[in-house]
Amino acid sequence: MNARSWWLMLSVGLGILLNPLNSSMVSVAIPRLQNVFQLDFTVVSWIIFSFYIASAIAQPVMGKASDLFGRKKIFLTGLLVAFVASLLAPLSPNFEWLIVFRIVQSIGTSMMVGVGMAIVRIQITEKQATALSVLSIFLSGAAAIGPFIGGVLIHWWDWHAIFFVNIPFVAASFLLAWRTIPKDEPPTSVASNMSFRKWMNRIDAPGILLFTVGLIALLVGLLSAKSSGHISLRYVIVGLIGLMLLLAFVRHELKTTSPFIPLRTFAKYPAMTWVNIEFMLVNVLFYSLFFGLPSYLQTVRHVSEFHTGILMLSLGLCSLVASPLAGRWIEKSGPRPALLLSAMLMTLGSVWIVTLNQTSPVISVCLALAAFGISNGLNSVGMQAALFKSSPKEIIGVVSGIFNTSRNLGAILSSLLIGIVMGGKFSFEGFRWLGMILTVFALSLLFMSWRRRESGQMEES
Repeated sequence: MNARSWWLMLSVGLGILLNPLNSSMVSVAIPRLQNVFQLDFTVVSWIIFSFYIASAIAQPVMGKASDLFGRKKIFLTGLLVAFVASLLAPLSPNFEWLIVFRIVQSIGTSMMVGVGMAIVRIQITEKQATALSVLSIFLSGAAAIGPFIGGVLIHWWDWHAIFFVNIPFVAASFLLAWRTIPKDEPPTSVASNMSFRKWMNRIDAPGILLFTVGLIALLVGLLSAKSSGHISLRYVIVGLIGLMLLLAFVRHELKTTSPFIPLRTFAKYPAMTWVNIEFMLVNVLFYSLFFGLPSYLQTVRHVSEFHTGILMLSLGLCSLVASPLAGRWIEKSGPRPALLLSAMLMTLGSVWIVTLNQTSPVISVCLALAAFGISNGLNSVGMQAALFKSSPKEIIGVVSGIFNTSRNLGAILSSLLIGIVMGGKFSFEGFRWLGMILTVFALSLLFMSWRRRESGQMEES
């Protein structure tokens, strides 16, 4: 690759890292935000929910929007949106406004993720695999070191810094992208003459509305289940309305010609469906630890944000080291052995969480972090390999979109699980219950991985 290609990758990489960086930095900030705004843990959890819900919707929509308006325009607009959100979020007068700016930030960063990979695929024709692997380092690396960066920033400059830190990345990416990303080609006659109504149908606006409102209503209803057992009738009704809207969403997606989430694809390719179910479960496990452990360290063990960030770094480093090793292993042996080992490590980590007590050495937490970190590195490669193996090549673009949706839904479900288990206050007892639930999930994942191995051996014989 020539120098221009490397500068192009750098400009795109600095933009797309903002989404995983901001989704991971907040894991260390939750206890501080809870104290600053004087809120229950379930309410503070919306700082996580809002980001992942917005990302789940914005990423596929912006991918379609780039075909109509141009990839460079969408990428630069995303940088401007992220800049405004990062500048205004620390000035929020209350938590409600912080959630609004968090959603805006998620939309802006999702605009870059949605088109960044496409820009590199189109503009870099030589050594494309190398280029995409470099971008994956930006994505996985940002997610891995996010808690460490967040812990350091909050320790020295308070929670506002996790938003201000985005500004230099945005500025550098914007200047480089303005110079290195080629101008968008003129829109085709079909795209330029497309009416607003046709555009809404193309992105499936009714499906997005049903999905968003239904999911939020269901989350509000379920999160009303406090640890004390008190459930408000009002929130039960809200939850039931959310469930009915999600059922209406399923019915709509099965009928529409351009679905937001192509549910008919799941029915047509059951092997691909099971991979996505496993991937969702993997992310429920991973993000439950990712978001739960920092709160446990700070709230229960009274560990500072700085030291929490350092401990969480072991999770990211193990994941980064395991990913390239997993790639070589999977190329030789296929995804089954790696996914089976990953499920074993997640089971070990979940059991270890249950054994922790309030006097356990804090350094012992690193064992659970290392187990989940290595398993995440194995899963990031193994699940994608299993997905491509079980999916037809002609729909690989659609399959990749579904795969990312499964990741976001897993993160949302993990936050929901933590909120229900903990209720209004994060406690040691709740953390132990969380470990028990994760152990059950990990054993289920281990069973799925073992069945995958057995079925694979039967097919080979």
